[in-house]
Amino acid sequence: MVTAPAVPEIFEEELHSAIEARSETLQTLRELGPPDLVHLIKQPVRDVKKQVGVYHHVTGIDASSSASLAAYINTLTFSPHDKQHKVVSGLYCCYNAFSRLDMRVQVYIPGTVESYCIDERGDKRVATDELWLETYLCSVLRAYSYADDGSGDTIKKIVGVRRFNPITSTESEHKFLDAAERLFFNGWQLGSDPEIQVPNLVSNHLTTGLLNYIHTTGRYASGINLFEKLRTKDPEISSLLARVYIEADEEVKAVQLLHEAIQDLPMDYSLLDCQAEFCNKKGRGDLALEIAKRSVVSAPSEFGTWARLAEIYVSLEQWDLALLTLNSCPMFTYQDKDAPRMPEPQRVFLPIMPEAICDEIIDSPVDDVELVHPTLRKLHAAGFKGTFLKAYMLLTEITKKIGWDQLLKIRSQVFVMEEEYRNEKQTAPHGQTTSRNASVTALRSPSPTPKTNGEVHGEVHGEVEETSSDAEEDATNGGPSSSAPPALEKPSHTVASEVVKAGSEDPHPVTPSNPNQQNYTHFHNKRLCERWLDNLFMVLYEDLRVYTIWRTEMAQYRSQQLLYKKSAEEWEILGELAERLHHEEEAIDAYENCLQMKFSPKAMRGVLKLEDGSGGNVRDVCGALIRLVTWQYRWYSEFSPNLLYTIRKLIEEEGAVKIRSIIQGTSLPQHVLDLTHQYAALCAAFRSSGSDG
Repeated sequence: MVTAPAVPEIFEEELHSAIEARSETLQTLRELGPPDLVHLIKQPVRDVKKQVGVYHHVTGIDASSSASLAAYINTLTFSPHDKQHKVVSGLYCCYNAFSRLDMRVQVYIPGTVESYCIDERGDKRVATDELWLETYLCSVLRAYSYADDGSGDTIKKIVGVRRFNPITSTESEHKFLDAAERLFFNGWQLGSDPEIQVPNLVSNHLTTGLLNYIHTTGRYASGINLFEKLRTKDPEISSLLARVYIEADEEVKAVQLLHEAIQDLPMDYSLLDCQAEFCNKKGRGDLALEIAKRSVVSAPSEFGTWARLAEIYVSLEQWDLALLTLNSCPMFTYQDKDAPRMPEPQRVFLPIMPEAICDEIIDSPVDDVELVHPTLRKLHAAGFKGTFLKAYMLLTEITKKIGWDQLLKIRSQVFVMEEEYRNEKQTAPHGQTTSRNASVTALRSPSPTPKTNGEVHGEVHGEVEETSSDAEEDATNGGPSSSAPPALEKPSHTVASEVVKAGSEDPHPVTPSNPNQQNYTHFHNKRLCERWLDNLFMVLYEDLRVYTIWRTEMAQYRSQQLLYKKSAEEWEILGELAERLHHEEEAIDAYENCLQMKFSPKAMRGVLKLEDGSGGNVRDVCGALIRLVTWQYRWYSEFSPNLLYTIRKLIEEEGAVKIRSIIQGTSLPQHVLDLTHQYAALCAAFRSSGSDG
């Protein structure tokens, strides 16, 4: 049995200030709420009058009753690092996102246990069994939502969070799924992922958590049983059941289910999206296309339906329509997870357990940004999240397939360019220069005829003008960076709809019979590019420019047999850059260069992800896993769904005996190996495929 992670301690400047800060932020919480807060009052053994407040955050503790939370506080009464103080009381705060209450358990040592809840106004309420059921379900969902993916990004966001696995046996799974079944139809109250505009029955944090759990543990039968029962109450849940069937490799059942469900609910966008995704992954984009179009009609305000349609156009190599569809995507401001807002602490104590000590894995939770070149620090794409990240990944996928020059060419064919619009305004007769007819024509004209090569029907002179305007724009801006190859052309700006609409109404509107209408003929098959998409092109250009400079410089250094020097932080950023642009081999090289200089969970996670995805060496994958698991444990996390999933898939493919042997055969301390064995033991407890041999 592996010992629980160490207990971080954040010391308050003023007693109870952390609890007051949590109470004040209750009314600002939007979704699942922050991690649970555990606040302890300590007093020196020899001075009973003086008291000190310390706290930490935690996820994954069983919050089904006050007794289980009190039991957790009792485990904190003894600290091997601090024998000068004793714990006299503790408060456990756990947010109930269904009822928007903070459930609290006060433990006096020795003495009594009191449980109550605080509402958004700070008033006390009685904690009922129904409220505890809701709180338990929220705590499990938070454990998955706030878990780190192995890269360390989530761990570094909030200091001092202990992360436990909320479901470690089939008994605890049954308890979780039973709670989920009872509260399923209230799941929309929890909110949803940032890509979903309106939470609904099948798109919310509860369904995301359930699918995440099933995906991580491979407990498909349990998921199928749950959704089969729920489907009898509402056929819309068929989309969730179909997704589990597909992942469980029961594709025939999934297809039959989708067929039947869509006959009953022909315009349910979640069903249509699931069917379109399945067809597209099977290489039948032609079948997926019409389904995705129906899905867009069904839910035109959802990003996911438009993104799926764009994805299908990419697979069909209809680049022009892919760009036009991407341009139509409704974009949402990214809402980050609810995070604790705490006052400035007096000091922070982050102990290390002996089990987590490993010479290879010495790492600070904070990166040294001073060692990074300003150009690499300013790559905006690294900060994209939510809908903007998904849109950017689609754009990079198109670029990977057709190249930057061809992308710019297609962009100028489907969107009204700034120089083009400016020229049109200058050449238009007086009285029409401020007309909005160009935008109206662009917005109301029929979609371009799909062509595989991305061409659209239009006036030839429009394309010629556009090419020259690109050249002028490039010249004005001084062209690409001197370090970059001249082939990488800087994109000129398109015209945003707000620019066109800023003009006043034309007192003499152009009519079809008006001969001046021909001045706008080359706008007929064009659209106005959304400003956010125009910005994505600029960000993509910067990514490509930096990437090209890096690869060119490396090639030059290698040809001269010189060492190409970068700091570890820079190699990490370059690895992320290459991964964003779908250059996997270059990404692995950069990550490995980083790891040669220092341990980096992000770089190690990058290597693991890319090598595992490309069927890399099993020993290398296991070696990366062991180090990531140990690093997680060092920073108080004994549970990462992504790492558990990776180990489960390894066991499924190679067998448990082989994986355990490889782990045991690694030349690392036994206490380090035991941490990874614990993940393998979880797979055995869940009777995952391959865990028998």
